[in-house]
Amino acid sequence: MSKLEAQVKNLGLKSGFDLVGITSAENFTRDEKVSIERVRSGFMDGLPWYTEDRVKKANKPGILLENAKSVISLAVSYNTREHKNKNKITGKLARYSWGEDYHDVIKERLRCFVKELKLLAGEDVKTRIFVDDGPMNDRAAAERAGVGWFGKNTNILTQNYGSWVFLSQVITDIELVPDLPLNKTCGSCVICIEECPTDAIVAPYVIDNTKCISFLTIELRDSIPRELRHLMGDWIFGCDICQDVCPVNRKAVISLDPKFTRLHEFSALDLIPLLDLSAVEFNKIFKDSAIKRAKISGFQRNVCVALGNIGDPVAVPALSKVIQADYPDLVRSHAAWALGRIGSKSAMKILNSQANLDQSPEVLEEIREAIGSAES
Repeated sequence: MSKLEAQVKNLGLKSGFDLVGITSAENFTRDEKVSIERVRSGFMDGLPWYTEDRVKKANKPGILLENAKSVISLAVSYNTREHKNKNKITGKLARYSWGEDYHDVIKERLRCFVKELKLLAGEDVKTRIFVDDGPMNDRAAAERAGVGWFGKNTNILTQNYGSWVFLSQVITDIELVPDLPLNKTCGSCVICIEECPTDAIVAPYVIDNTKCISFLTIELRDSIPRELRHLMGDWIFGCDICQDVCPVNRKAVISLDPKFTRLHEFSALDLIPLLDLSAVEFNKIFKDSAIKRAKISGFQRNVCVALGNIGDPVAVPALSKVIQADYPDLVRSHAAWALGRIGSKSAMKILNSQANLDQSPEVLEEIREAIGSAES
């Protein structure tokens, strides 16, 4: 490693990143082929923006930045401690959502990094930054740059921080000596595959997006398939199961980064009050969090599913209010499912009453399914 590469990496660490690697701007040919296969297989259904054209662009840094020579791959840990919410009916949220929205935090750090990079290498240096929000294959770049290796759950695993890292990339026209990829694999371990409750990891390194709890609770805007709801447990935003069970992650360093610990109470939210939130309140509470991506209707839909799976009759009044009030049909239909799942006398009374009153075909179908399931 020459002096310039060492200086670049040092700048990355000083800018708030935990890992910095360098790779060339050559095409990610293998990864492009794999990604196109996933699209054609239907495993990426539900993500209309994830197209073959996007995949082709994402794996060609030279298209993303004219005269690109190198990709600087950076990672920062978000492995913060869980906040316990005792004596409450709580739902789980993916660890990455416990702090501030990583897109905003990391973009600011990348801007600082690029500013210093130009002071080091010249103001005429060209760069383009990516933080999981543009057509760039972050994981392919991180692997080839030696930041980490692919886990069988498709996450990038790193030596000290596990898969609890946010990835970002800087494409530049500076020619840098690339790092070598890490010579590591998961070996014979298949714990993540075995522990996925929806069987979304259909084979090593292959995820059926349509079954993944993260997709169902964040990206899906429609009704969650009934056959998957009972498998979702109390997850209301994302899912960390395949990361929680990973042996590499058990040894991961705890992050003390204040940007990802400040909102750590989001790790365990009291569910019932979430059903009373207005759109204005939802946006205010989660304005600095990635949670806002789910939108209030999707989020409250998820809360209903979690309450149904928890099965505590104390949730019946709140769910009854939802099904009888002016909530979106998406939320009301999942409240009906949750009441049927709880199955108490009061829950069934509400469902039977609403079956004679409701005007929504979507909600009525869920009510009838819930009543039928309880009676069978």
